[in-house]
Amino acid sequence: METGAKTGMIERSHWRRASTWAVLSAAMFIYVCVIVLAGKAGYIDDNLIRIVQGWESPGLTDLMETFTWLGSTNVAIIIALVAIVVLAVLLKHRMELVLFVLVVGLAPLLNRLIKSIFERERPTLHRLIEEVGYSFPSGHSMSAFTVYGILVYLLWRHVPSAWGRALMIVIGLALTLFIGISRIYLGVHYPSDVIGGYLLSGAWIGLSIEVFERTVRRKG
Repeated sequence: METGAKTGMIERSHWRRASTWAVLSAAMFIYVCVIVLAGKAGYIDDNLIRIVQGWESPGLTDLMETFTWLGSTNVAIIIALVAIVVLAVLLKHRMELVLFVLVVGLAPLLNRLIKSIFERERPTLHRLIEEVGYSFPSGHSMSAFTVYGILVYLLWRHVPSAWGRALMIVIGLALTLFIGISRIYLGVHYPSDVIGGYLLSGAWIGLSIEVFERTVRRKG
């Protein structure tokens, strides 16, 4: 009885954290949307772009292009396929597989929907690569946060050691952060695009985890 009660308390704690994360991320995303729509993000965006692009060097450009590649659709597909194989074949966790597929598969559709609403043009200050499509929110930033974020959550459930969990968080955060910075450095996104992508993804992951945790509790 005591073990079951403790397990239930842990699951409810995870659910509450996911719910809180989703609400906070959604509220902050709405705030960024208001700023962008009101045209009040331009001054900060332009100055941050100048700062980040002020670091420009051939070596750093190559590195930033690599980070942008890590946030691309092709890499996301490869990571997703590997994760699907691990979850379905090795770990045999079908519910986690469904969670992963839905979260990663629907995120690009959500991103395109928001982009079609805002129709924000990309920055033109100094582009090092060319991109097409609208700017807000950043698809690369949202994809990185979604893929690496949900992977960290799912692996967290199967990695018992504290150092292993800490390492996953550090790697996930570092990849997501540098992918976002690379989009600013390469001149294809405003900082507010990147932040918007992170926040929209955070709200989406938080909501998905909340639903997942509730489903697991009911079936348990």
